[in-house]
Amino acid sequence: MKKPASLLFLLTAVICMFSGCSKAQEKPQDKKEAVVDKNILIVYLSRTKNTKAVAEIIHKNVGGLLVELELQNPYPEDYKMIVSQVANENETGFLPPLKTKINDMEKYDVIFVGFPTWGMQLPPPMKSFLKKNNLERKTIVPFNTNAGYGIGSTFQTVKELCPTSKILEGFSTKGGMERDGILFVMKGEKEKQVELEVQNWLKKIGFIN
Repeated sequence: MKKPASLLFLLTAVICMFSGCSKAQEKPQDKKEAVVDKNILIVYLSRTKNTKAVAEIIHKNVGGLLVELELQNPYPEDYKMIVSQVANENETGFLPPLKTKINDMEKYDVIFVGFPTWGMQLPPPMKSFLKKNNLERKTIVPFNTNAGYGIGSTFQTVKELCPTSKILEGFSTKGGMERDGILFVMKGEKEKQVELEVQNWLKKIGFIN
């Protein structure tokens, strides 16, 4: 009597093992389908076009709607003047009104938000976007370009302005240095390097295989 019981136990274990493997194989497919089903919006602010270039790389890999933030009253072209104006806006909490309007915001599940680092802070126009729109329960994915000084408080501010959103790991890369007259740098080998970095990041956060 013991032998049939042992055979039954062994058979059950083998069935469970193969069943477990089958489920494990299904998981990546389920994840891929879940991402494909998402409605994606990519919103970016770009003065020297470096953040724009990163936004376009993301768009090429994940699709969705690509939108550049524009102001009702554009910033001055002079670098020192814009630095002074932005510093004042940060100090006073002023949110510049946006010319850009996005219809049907509620239909987007995932919103990539891209911006440069200005004065080690999140640019006021991006603050305007995050504050003026209802992003409750949406997935927010920040990406950044900077002059080599890093993200500053930008990613932290995104979290603070989107307390009811899910914030994924962000991406950052060195762009131009406008202060030194070095503007658009996302070309040639630099563009190829950043494209690879973006793809690796998108894989890490589950948007591409």
